[in-house]
Amino acid sequence: MSESYYNRRVVHVVAIINPISGAGADARVAEQRTALLLDELALRHMTADVHLTTHAGHAYALATAAVQDRVRLVLVWGGDGTANEVGAALVGTGVSLGLVPAGSGNGLAAALGVPRESRRAIAVALDGTRRAIDAGLLAGRPFFNIAGIGLDARIAAAFNRRAKGSRGRWPYIRIGAGQAWRYEARDYDLDLDGWSGRLRALLIGFANGPEYGNGVRLASRASLDDGLIDAVVVEDRPPVARFWDARRLLRSDIVDAPRVLARRVRRAVVDAAGTIDYHVDGEPGITEGPVEVTIRPKALLVRV
Repeated sequence: MSESYYNRRVVHVVAIINPISGAGADARVAEQRTALLLDELALRHMTADVHLTTHAGHAYALATAAVQDRVRLVLVWGGDGTANEVGAALVGTGVSLGLVPAGSGNGLAAALGVPRESRRAIAVALDGTRRAIDAGLLAGRPFFNIAGIGLDARIAAAFNRRAKGSRGRWPYIRIGAGQAWRYEARDYDLDLDGWSGRLRALLIGFANGPEYGNGVRLASRASLDDGLIDAVVVEDRPPVARFWDARRLLRSDIVDAPRVLARRVRRAVVDAAGTIDYHVDGEPGITEGPVEVTIRPKALLVRV
């Protein structure tokens, strides 16, 4: 081989930073995050290529290129949506994902026990051990924490339309309250690993991890690496009862409320008349039924 081959710089880490996640309108965030990351890398005598995302899908493209370059670790600094894009590119590749949480919810980071403080999270990403977690698929789109159909998908779509500088827990709760008051439940035909029936539901959640983020729990018993998805079907109820039962999301989880069906599944199929609103890790979408949900056990490597 040529001398230039042996002398070229070998990059083992690619860092993908979302400069908007959790930053509001602060234009200095991108520079600050990059400087902190480079400082931690220098302490370890490590090299990295650092990229800033500029648009939806950019993180996925950057992570795909990193896989092709045979890097060992892709570090993503952002929220659940950015982590979802990167994770989707890394599924089944053997390349590890490191998380530095900076979004509004950070549900996956919470499930993994990643510190919220950035420097500590970087240390976990760079120095931690590898853990294999499951990857869910809804309508062909991967998710690693929670996916859903119905009300939570409508909330996710409204939240994503909100100005980037006005996010966080309380804006999410306000949007959720407004949507919960006026949302019209739908009839769904369900097949949950052999259990079948028709229910009028507010939402149908599929939990790989326990919480949406910020302590708002859908299924506290959900595990990231058990090869199963916790399917949670919340049946319709009057608006006042919706708010009364929703308090359980902050205390434990919704599965303890009346008229909630919870089953642990490897496969589910959901069908309804017309289009179906869904989300994967808070990223909204619309599709036609039937919608299939499956699990790929231990398909993604993460640093913990």
